[in-house]
Amino acid sequence: MRILITGVAGFIGSNLADRLLQEGHEVVGLDNLTYGLKENIPEDVNFYQIDIRDRSIYSIFEGVDAVFHLAAKNCIADCQDDPVETADINVHGTVNVFEAARKLKVKKIIYAESSAIYEGSKLYPTPESEIKPESFYATSKLSSMYFAEAYRKFYKLKFTALRYFCVYGPVQDYRRTIPPVMSAFIIKLLMDEHAIIYGTGKKRRDFVYVDDINDFHLLCLNDERTDNRVFNLGSGVNYSINEIYKLVSELLGIHNPPIYKPELSGEAEETLADIHEAESLGWRPKTAIRTGIMRSIDYIKSEMAKGHI
Repeated sequence: MRILITGVAGFIGSNLADRLLQEGHEVVGLDNLTYGLKENIPEDVNFYQIDIRDRSIYSIFEGVDAVFHLAAKNCIADCQDDPVETADINVHGTVNVFEAARKLKVKKIIYAESSAIYEGSKLYPTPESEIKPESFYATSKLSSMYFAEAYRKFYKLKFTALRYFCVYGPVQDYRRTIPPVMSAFIIKLLMDEHAIIYGTGKKRRDFVYVDDINDFHLLCLNDERTDNRVFNLGSGVNYSINEIYKLVSELLGIHNPPIYKPELSGEAEETLADIHEAESLGWRPKTAIRTGIMRSIDYIKSEMAKGHI
């Protein structure tokens, strides 16, 4: 198949591109490189440096069988600071991608919503029906759902919506204003520094390894049962940020105590995915947390050895 990925230079996008190429697919990628890194993109990807808000992307969708729409402004702190740009990228940009797919007759769109839309929920594990966004980021991502439904209703496009929980693994974006905890903790400890934890560290998160996410991505391409449905993608298990820090420290054998800073606004106290919908199709996350962290450590060590970090 000829598959297009928006946000191909990002963490999930670049890992997905690599997996699709391994499976024998042709991959076209879009990214404006504001958040992603060109060196993350596998060399066999037909890459275009362009913004998803630009209408000239339409011609790139020619002959594409399926689109993975992953491009977004996705750091919650940055989105809280600039709601206008957040809406411009995550709403305007998403609709432009949907419109390009419609005009060029793409068969299916698999797109990223977010577990952030459950921020206000106290129901754990959280099912797909429990929608309670609070942050500007979550609100912007929820808009994708409404536009996808309208495109499905009026133009008969096929969609699969994916609500990622805390995806981690190689190529995770450590350059964000507030980096993801896995890569942030590993890098700080390897540099013999003190990692930062916002709040008390008691917030709990559902972490899922990127390879397991890609297993479900392939299922979306090949299984019609995913058409016009939404799926939580997590592990169904959660850990406190303190527990993750302790585990990373233990696996590295480095025990610098973390620095605690004030809470960040707009963050959920807990995330825990109800993954029954995804499991009903035969998918299950297979990577144990220790295994996933060790793979992340090995990747970061190799990047440091190359002078990339």
